[in-house]
Amino acid sequence: MKRRDFLKVVGLAAVGATTSVAAQPPDGLSEVKRDIAAAKADNGAGIMPEHVTAPTQFVEANGIRYAYRRFGRESGTPLLFMQHFRGGLDHWDPTVIDGFAATRPIILFDNAGVAGSSGETPDTIDAMARHAADFIRALGIQRFDLLGFSIGGYIAQSFCLQYGEHVRRLILVGTGPRAGEPPTDPKYAKYGGITDPKTGEAPLEAFQNLFFSPSDTSQAACSAFWARRHVRTENVDPPSSPQTAAAQRAAITEWRKPRGERFAELKLIRQPTLVVNGREDIMVPTVNSFTLSQHIPDAQLIIYPDSGHGSLFQFPELFVKHCLLFLDGRGVPT
Repeated sequence: MKRRDFLKVVGLAAVGATTSVAAQPPDGLSEVKRDIAAAKADNGAGIMPEHVTAPTQFVEANGIRYAYRRFGRESGTPLLFMQHFRGGLDHWDPTVIDGFAATRPIILFDNAGVAGSSGETPDTIDAMARHAADFIRALGIQRFDLLGFSIGGYIAQSFCLQYGEHVRRLILVGTGPRAGEPPTDPKYAKYGGITDPKTGEAPLEAFQNLFFSPSDTSQAACSAFWARRHVRTENVDPPSSPQTAAAQRAAITEWRKPRGERFAELKLIRQPTLVVNGREDIMVPTVNSFTLSQHIPDAQLIIYPDSGHGSLFQFPELFVKHCLLFLDGRGVPT
């Protein structure tokens, strides 16, 4: 079977009978309100503030003051999130985060120099992973699950290679291996670095073109995600600095260069791993997800149809369902 055909088959199998989720994207504001109500109704046991209300906290390690939010259930294996390019605490989808928080402790954080954290952002992925290790040690957490999205997925891989004894299970979303296939779509160059001068962040236009596919269904899902993402209006994380953007670009460039035998490091990632992407990712081309699933020894792959880099935001409930099955060791149905 050709690689392209394999991706198509896996995507359709993963979604199965739930494709109606994409056909009628839910209204962003009503969905997040519903999720919050559901979490509060969940017996009230161990439930902490949800994504849109959780306070920002700070912890210091090696001279860096890390901004983070920790909420969800008090018991269970924590799930640590690593964010996309220039992204901070408030760039996550509340529906995704609250979906996880209903069943386990959640930790969102800004790495060194990013958004609300102090210091400067380093210009290599490995150094970013070392800062993440400093942060998690400062919290006193010995073992956790790890979800990395986009550049956060690069950092998550490096973290597992350097500090794998601390990671129980790994989720890689919209990301790729070292020396993977680079983006070639002209939209990447056009929209990848644009900034809204009013907010200091990437505008809606960038997300429409880079995170979602051009179809009406996907663009409607983008609008719903954008509404959900802006529900929080108090104690909002500040935008990342130009220094962070430049350092992350340099780190991405370095990550695209091989180190030894191409993809050999992936065989050293021993954690059970779930790889997720959209069929039309033009930022980290979808073929890279296939590569991850083929070279990480204990990996599963899900490709969602008619979606791009931000597939987790287009299918938030389905994404959470698949991830929870994986994190709970029950396997992902195909």
